[in-house]
Amino acid sequence: MKLLLLTIQVASFLSMWGAYGDIGTATAYNPPYVPTLCYGHRHDKFPPGSRFVAVSEGLWDNGAACGRKYRLRCLSGPERACKKRTIDVTVVDLCPHTKCPSSAALALSNKAFASISRCHGDQRIIVEYMETF
Repeated sequence: MKLLLLTIQVASFLSMWGAYGDIGTATAYNPPYVPTLCYGHRHDKFPPGSRFVAVSEGLWDNGAACGRKYRLRCLSGPERACKKRTIDVTVVDLCPHTKCPSSAALALSNKAFASISRCHGDQRIIVEYMETF
């Protein structure tokens, strides 16, 4: 019974803050965006609006992440980096370890990064992300 009450209290606390997803880091990456491990040289596979992402090995899932969609928002970064909005992105590639050193890291297209952050592309921000269907 105590465990159930504790679980309810934690869930209530998290819902007050609107935290429902996983936490990771994000940065921007620059063109050229092709070829990708998901789609090769096929530009037609990129989502409209150029909001796409390359994911770290921890999210890559041996390539099963291709086409996966995430909703994400900026939580924190240097000098009030975050814009108050969420965006939807589509996985198109595996992120190189130099760009995505942690298991929960994302490299966003320049347009996606600029949609949620005021930072320069070489800076890292903390994001919340969740898979959407």
